Amino acid sequence: MYRVDLNSDLGESFGRYTLGNDEQVIPLVTSANVACGFHASDPVVMDHTLAMAAAAGIRVGAHPGYPDLMGFGRRNMVISPEEAKAYTLYQLGALDGFCRIHGLRIQHVKPHGAFYNMAAKDYTLSTAICEAIKGFDANLIVLALAGGELARAAMDLGLRTAQEAYADRAYEEDGSLVNRKKPGAMITDEDEAIARVLRMVKEKKVTAITGKDIPIRADSICVHGDGAKALAFVEKIRTVLTAEGVSLCPLDEIV
Repeated sequence: MYRVDLNSDLGESFGRYTLGNDEQVIPLVTSANVACGFHASDPVVMDHTLAMAAAAGIRVGAHPGYPDLMGFGRRNMVISPEEAKAYTLYQLGALDGFCRIHGLRIQHVKPHGAFYNMAAKDYTLSTAICEAIKGFDANLIVLALAGGELARAAMDLGLRTAQEAYADRAYEEDGSLVNRKKPGAMITDEDEAIARVLRMVKEKKVTAITGKDIPIRADSICVHGDGAKALAFVEKIRTVLTAEGVSLCPLDEIV
């Protein structure tokens, strides 16, 4: 049987600024990556997001990022391993407080933006992140880019590791995501994106931007909820996966 988790980055509004379609997307995914206040979100948004997740009965994970609200956590930062560890712990603690109030527990940790992309290529940074996660709760699942250094560091430290693939992002031949600034980085055709997802889940392969097939492991598919057609896309991908015999379930039932 084919099984896959559907995750989405949520709770990324801030103050009077609203991002994403959280209320519509939350019931359609199996795991939510909730912003923890560094790259986006605030205490009120975190509280509201977890209340919605609890009502929908989905799993939640921490989505820690760089301390970069203005850049939405997408700007690279040079930090020490000690800083990376402290940033991760701080954000885990913040989310955990709200989880307790809503009767939830943190299922997984997925770094955000530049923190995620840099960790995918930097084993030292990844190790620091994973040390923080293990120290906080050794049962947490690390959700990492398939084939990247964060996944390797998590496995080396004995942490439960789920590898993630993207429905709407193009890949380089080394398995990294194509930079958003490059042409072709985003897959905008829904049918193409869904066909790619099915192949990643069933054949464990994806076509890189160069046209070469590369291997990929997809325990979880990230579906973005902030685009103009995001809601329709999430609904369609659920429908197609189910029709193709793929069971949708949260990470803690997969790894």
